[in-house]
Amino acid sequence: MASAQQALIDDLEHVITDKNIGDRAAILRRVADLFVVASGKLSDEQVALFDDVMSRLLEEIETSSRAAFGHVMATVPDAPPRIIRMLALDDVIDVAGPILAHSGQLDDATLLESAKTKSQAHLLAISQRKTLAESVTDVLVERGDQQVVLSAAGNHGAAFSEFGYSTLVLRSSSDDDLAARTWSRPEIPRQHLLKLFADASESVKNKLTSADPRKANQILEIVAQASHQIQTRAREKSAGYAAAHAHVQSLHVAGGLGEPQLAEFAGAGKFDETVVALSILCDLPISLIERAFVSEQSDQIIVIAKAIGLSWETAKAVLLLQAGTKISSPHKFDQHFETFTRLKPETAKKAIQFYRLRERAVAPRTH
Repeated sequence: MASAQQALIDDLEHVITDKNIGDRAAILRRVADLFVVASGKLSDEQVALFDDVMSRLLEEIETSSRAAFGHVMATVPDAPPRIIRMLALDDVIDVAGPILAHSGQLDDATLLESAKTKSQAHLLAISQRKTLAESVTDVLVERGDQQVVLSAAGNHGAAFSEFGYSTLVLRSSSDDDLAARTWSRPEIPRQHLLKLFADASESVKNKLTSADPRKANQILEIVAQASHQIQTRAREKSAGYAAAHAHVQSLHVAGGLGEPQLAEFAGAGKFDETVVALSILCDLPISLIERAFVSEQSDQIIVIAKAIGLSWETAKAVLLLQAGTKISSPHKFDQHFETFTRLKPETAKKAIQFYRLRERAVAPRTH
């Protein structure tokens, strides 16, 4: 090791001042080989020295040599940080790809910089990493093309934020393959799962009714029954829902469930607790409340709020929870307030009665 290192130092003294790119590429290969052999045995100071030398050599070699070097460095567990960053941010995907996809030395800051500024091929390589932070997948699902987003959605080592899931669901509405991959993610929050299903069901319903309008009523009933069954299965598999249901039900039995508790649930962004509380307070099935929450329209939420005598402040908190990460302008909430104010309680209560009859026609009632 010592003799190899001394020979390498002698060559470095000559080549660093030499303009022969071929010599630089050869020396870089030798430096890389020496680093790989010594990997895990070097001090921080020695790693920094290798980092400095390899970075200087990398700047002036041809693409094929950079790519070959990148393939080697992508698999080295303690590869120097500066050289890894240089490779990851290379505009040529053959150079950057192996690092972006496989290097464990790559930090999220560099991944984000690449995701925000480089090509779709770079984004695709990033989407294939063993693990991905929410901050990185936020960029992938927003900026990536179909192939990138499909890859990220199918990567079970990727974590997604509320924004990430909302964007996946939104893009799934026009992409059946993406809908299937998003649906298959085991940890997807239930409200996003329900929204995904609601959108997909509407698409299926429209296609079927267009093909044979005479069967419209029959098809509507089939779709509603399927929706109820899938919603029920989703609830049964959700530990979060079970805990929320038990908590809200205990409040109700003890006489402690009312508008203040509902406002607290909605204000804290507690989807399951809010849905269960509304279901009990308005005496409507949970499946209907869930569908009202994932709908693009807010009319049904307003009707329910008015029928059970909620104040506007509580109704607004529920509407804000329904809006989720969708953009809701102040003007939109001005319209909601006008609708809420104009709506008569008697009219809202009649609408609630209609909802009950309709739900009983297609599914057994469930709280």
